[in-house]
Amino acid sequence: MRSVRVRILATLLVLGVVGVGGWQLLPSDGSTGRTIKVGTTDEVTSLDPAGAYDAGSWALFNNVFQSLLAFEPSSAAPVPDAAQSCGFQGSGLRTYRCVLREGLRFPSGREMTAEDVKYSFDRVKKINSDVGPAALLDTLKSVQASGRTVTFQLSSPDATFPFKLATGAGAIVDSHKYPADSLRKDNEVDGTGPYELTSYTKGKKAVLAPNGNYQGAIKKTGRPIELDYYADSAKLNSAWKAKQLDVAYRQLPPQVLAGLNPSDPGQRVSEADSSEIRNLYLNTRAGRPLHETKVRQALAWLINREQLAASVYEGTVDPLYSLIPTGITGHTTSFFDAYSEPNIKKARALLAQAGVSTPVSFTYGYGLSSGSAAAEAKELKQQLEAGGLFKVTLKGYEWTDFQKRWASGKLDAYAVGWVADYPDPDTYGSPLVGSDGTMNTGYSSNEVDHLIQDSRRYADRSEAEQDFRDLQSDIAKDVPVIPLWQAKDYVVTSEDVGGGQYLSDGTGVFRLWSLNWI
Repeated sequence: MRSVRVRILATLLVLGVVGVGGWQLLPSDGSTGRTIKVGTTDEVTSLDPAGAYDAGSWALFNNVFQSLLAFEPSSAAPVPDAAQSCGFQGSGLRTYRCVLREGLRFPSGREMTAEDVKYSFDRVKKINSDVGPAALLDTLKSVQASGRTVTFQLSSPDATFPFKLATGAGAIVDSHKYPADSLRKDNEVDGTGPYELTSYTKGKKAVLAPNGNYQGAIKKTGRPIELDYYADSAKLNSAWKAKQLDVAYRQLPPQVLAGLNPSDPGQRVSEADSSEIRNLYLNTRAGRPLHETKVRQALAWLINREQLAASVYEGTVDPLYSLIPTGITGHTTSFFDAYSEPNIKKARALLAQAGVSTPVSFTYGYGLSSGSAAAEAKELKQQLEAGGLFKVTLKGYEWTDFQKRWASGKLDAYAVGWVADYPDPDTYGSPLVGSDGTMNTGYSSNEVDHLIQDSRRYADRSEAEQDFRDLQSDIAKDVPVIPLWQAKDYVVTSEDVGGGQYLSDGTGVFRLWSLNWI
């Protein structure tokens, strides 16, 4: 999703036992003053953590819910938030235990209990929403609550489980307010995060007020925030130019981003490397036009990433040749090694070997609100139709409809951006290419699944590097997904707003509390 936003260190550590810590949030000077208005093109799929697994929803969840653990800025290891302490028990990385912090209270005034924590995880698994985060908890076998202690039993060793607890999938909800087996339907939120949601209009606005009762990892309260949602980049840019916003983030048009200059008067600009990527996903199911591996390999021979980055994004993104982006443990250039430059001749030979008639026709779907997605789709259509080998039909969809269509396997090909859930290469493995992964391409490989499982056995994440290198090599051969580009991170604020460089740092956390008036 992702300057002070720095590249993640190649060697990542997993949390062991964490001692008592955290801060009582105290109002800072002027914290009840003027509202900071933040504009974005991200969308919120659901206000219920069991029903959303996307950047826009999780950006809101980061601020209104608590998880047992949280990521501090530029840190690869989570620290206690709603928990007082957490750690693996015994050997084998199969039992993880947390002791809940005392005195946490939901907006109703009721104290949070270990049963609320168990309830929150159980309902995510039970509801198992097509567009929810249940897939992220694939190794979670059971949860027990006793007193203030929560014990997680895992089905297999998983050194990344503490990371997952710190994400939106680990958001703790009030068991008295959220149904056990269905999503909550109203526009209310009952969490214990640093902010309270005071009002919400879908697709328009979320108004947040600092939660004076918050206790956890965050050391400073934030200012009142208004999150304004825009249908596309052009509308966000218009609002920014009209000075209707104090902060613009995710995502101004490429031509605007390319022209930003930190020395320009009246604004502050933060630019940094990011772990956000965008991929082209291919439906591999039998009976679909891209089922045959050689057909998908032919597509890979036709992609010109440099041209895409230059023509559509004006150099504000970098070409990506692997599933795992630059700066993350295990990054390779597997797609460059296998498909070095666009080659129509090699693509045609593969289609001939597959015995398919040309042009191969398929539909390419994209989200209408996804920045330059329409322009990107037109550029890729032109590239893929080169030589008359493919016939591509483009279709844009409203975001929620788009999610449902790829989740139900209805699209042949679809381009989707991916923001890191947590600072570990695992976040690019199981969700994207594992069997039953959230991108739902229909792809399944015993070898890839084994590599994902094997990589989770290492508490020292650098020891998993070879597994991820092998995984990317397999993906380049099977091509259920084609990497396109890696984003750069841009935050633009008015000159009287500080903290924009801390808003996001590659850990997938959207820190609205970092913003302040100066």
